[in-house]
Amino acid sequence: MNKAIAMVAVLGLTCGAAASAQASPQEDQENFQNFFTERFPDVPKEDFSNGVYSIDPVGRENWEAIEEFPPYETALSAGEEMWNTAFANGKTYQDCFPDGPGVAGNYPHWDKERGMVLTLALVVNECREANGEKPLKYKKGPIADILAYMNYESRGQVTNVVVPEDDPKALEAYEQGRQFWFAKRGQLNFSCANCHAQNAGAVLRTEILSPALGHTTNWPVYRSKWGEMGTLHRRFTGCNKQVRAKPFKAQGEEYRNLEYFLTSMSNGLPLNGPGARK
Repeated sequence: MNKAIAMVAVLGLTCGAAASAQASPQEDQENFQNFFTERFPDVPKEDFSNGVYSIDPVGRENWEAIEEFPPYETALSAGEEMWNTAFANGKTYQDCFPDGPGVAGNYPHWDKERGMVLTLALVVNECREANGEKPLKYKKGPIADILAYMNYESRGQVTNVVVPEDDPKALEAYEQGRQFWFAKRGQLNFSCANCHAQNAGAVLRTEILSPALGHTTNWPVYRSKWGEMGTLHRRFTGCNKQVRAKPFKAQGEEYRNLEYFLTSMSNGLPLNGPGARK
């Protein structure tokens, strides 16, 4: 068994979920991060926040040029205007987020009282509904604008998802997210892990498959393929469709638990959203 396959086995990719069933979230994180830092030894750990451009020098040059005049600037302006515009009742987002817009580093997190994972997008809509406003659609449009602004204001914060190991429900949510990431699905019978761990760095059609480490740090993103901004759960939906699997509801339990697991795997990496991708 060569080194790459051995690391894949540690992650549970070849041995199934049972391979690390007894591992704690902290041990999972260490194994996950070690897999990528050993597979791409020339990439500084914090640089994985830059997604595929951490391992694609040619693509990185183009990306850095684009970042001189980033295509998400319009979204930032729209998001800032949303933040500063009062709801019909006179209150604003600031009333829901008293610490200001730069709070993305607090999400996702486990809410013990409600027994569920809370994401920033979900809380934004709960804020709106609590103030008599209609919720926003979760994949694109205004939700991406307000999230872009809040994530921009949170740049430099360090990912720090806590999975309370004394809370069985939190561990269950984490494990469900973990199982989702490793589970094969769809007519193509692919898992998230097949593309973004086992084959990270390989070329699929004309694109290099990005490493999963750092996947959650740069959202929402402007994708050239979309021609607009989109949220993380829009990307989850797209991945499911690409393997010909029926996608789940954006901000439903399945994707929120997946975000909880996947974000925790990037603990210690800086937030640098919003981003621009192909």
